[in-house]
Parts: sequence; C-alpha cells; structure tokens
Amino acid sequence: MSSFPDFYDPQRIGTMFYPDKASIAAAARGAALSKTINDERVVHLLIIDMQVDFCHREGSLYVPGAEDDVRRTIEFIYRNADQISQISCSLDSHVPQQIFSPNWWVDAEGSHPEPFTIITAEEVEAGHWSPLLMPQWSREYVRQLEEQAKKQLTIWPYHVLIGSPGHALDPELWSAIAWHSLARGVEPQWLMKGGIPHTEHYSIVQPEIDVPDHPAAKPNQALIDELIAADSVYIAGEAESHCVLETVDDIVAEYMARGQSLSNLHLLQDCMSSVVHPAIDFQAIAQARSAELAKYGLDLTTSDTDIA
Repeated sequence: MSSFPDFYDPQRIGTMFYPDKASIAAAARGAALSKTINDERVVHLLIIDMQVDFCHREGSLYVPGAEDDVRRTIEFIYRNADQISQISCSLDSHVPQQIFSPNWWVDAEGSHPEPFTIITAEEVEAGHWSPLLMPQWSREYVRQLEEQAKKQLTIWPYHVLIGSPGHALDPELWSAIAWHSLARGVEPQWLMKGGIPHTEHYSIVQPEIDVPDHPAAKPNQALIDELIAADSVYIAGEAESHCVLETVDDIVAEYMARGQSLSNLHLLQDCMSSVVHPAIDFQAIAQARSAELAKYGLDLTTSDTDIA
C-alpha cells in the first residue's frame, strides 16, 4: 500500500484523543485489501508495550524517542498492510502494589525508595531495604534475581496501572491496528503481562522469576509456536532496554532450544528506544545484546526496508 488512510494524523501521536471508529471502518473498506486467509506467506508483527505511560511525554515512565518509534511502526503497518498477516500487541499491566513499586520497600528510617533506585540482595540482607509485603518471598526474590536472571531489582515509577489512561495503547497506533484488522479480516492478538504482584515480567514469554502454580507465570508456548510457524516475524516496541530485549532473549532461547533458525526474526531498530536512567546506560547494554544475538542470525533492520 503506497498511501496512508485519510484519518491518519502523525501530529496526534503522543496525545490522547478518541479515535473516529466510523472513519477507520470506512477507510478499511475502501482499502480493498485481500483477507489474510488468502496469504501465501505469513508475516507476523509483534508490538511490545507501546502504551501511553511509555510513549507519551506525560506518561509516568516515558521513554525518550517513543513518539517517533510509534510513528515509524504505524507507517510500517500502512506501507505493508497487504503483507502483514497478524499483529500481536503486548500490554504491560500492573497493579499499585508490586515488588518493583516504591511502596513495597522501606529503608531503616521507614522511607520508601525513589524511582530508579537499585535494590541489591546484599542491601536487603544488611537491612538497608526491607520489604513491607511478602517478606520471605521478597528477600529470596532479590537473591534469585541476581543469581538466575543476572540483574538487580529496579524500583520503577507507578506505571501502566490496569484501568488507568496510561495502560492504553497510543490512540493513533490503536487506530492503525483497528484499520488493519478490518481491512484484512483478522483479529489483533492482545497479550497481557505483568500482573503478578511479586515478580517482574518484562518479557511477553515469561516472568523474571518463576512463580510456582501461578497460571500467568507459565511460558507462553502458544505465542512461540505462532512465531515459529510464521514466514517472517517483525518486532517493535518499548522499551528496547527492558521489555523488548527480554522478550527477544526469550524468543531466541526458545527458537534455539527447538533447533529453529533465527533467520525469520527481524528487529525493527528504529521502532524502539531505551529507558534513560541517571546512572546506567541501558541503551548501550541493549545494543550490545542485540549485536550478540545478531551473530546467531537475528536480523537487525529498520522499518523502511522491504518485508522479507
């Protein structure tokens, strides 16, 4: 498709508005695209957490550069709509009391940590930080996080709280996905993650630390099966340094465990940006990891290249 629908307004990206669903539906009918059931090749677009709290400047965990990432993702959809068979969107979904939230922890004076504070297992053991909720689990969690996931607990601002405006997808991006759904006769797939209070859950595939017997903690094997079955998978989203990187890591691990080539995985590097931290260069960490995965076959590409 060479042109964009009339309702598309890139100036609205990063703002809140009510999409005109009637105009979206009319434009979808006028596009006269074939239905995905007739596709000879399956192209799957995986969009990770392009939500208001991450992508709008007023969002509580705004990722600098996200508005342009959203714009390029939207235009990638419009340019390639006749080839994109499926769009899946993850929605990071939290409640007020989670293990990475300020109100879960206090220091020796009873003060909560500021957002972006790093809490180490050593500090917890020494009593510098104490959990107010699930104390035994929380102490064991930070230890397991360092040993198994090779990272330390980051305290985040309250973000993407379920039911809040910040939880919603950027409205202009939602409009593009709705248009694609109506034009090509396929339902978008919505992947909720992050609602287990006592673990982080950056990746769509699985949480950072296993939570025994919790149904939402089981690896999303159905998604992996879908991605492997596709001829091409394109990945965009926020933040590159966290939810995108963790998701890609898990997908790659599953592919390799099943003996699958990574040649059908394409990372749209101009459709993602990293969290800015006052002391940690998350962007450098993300780019180094992506370069490492590229050695195994992951394709690092951009949204203006032709679909493979």
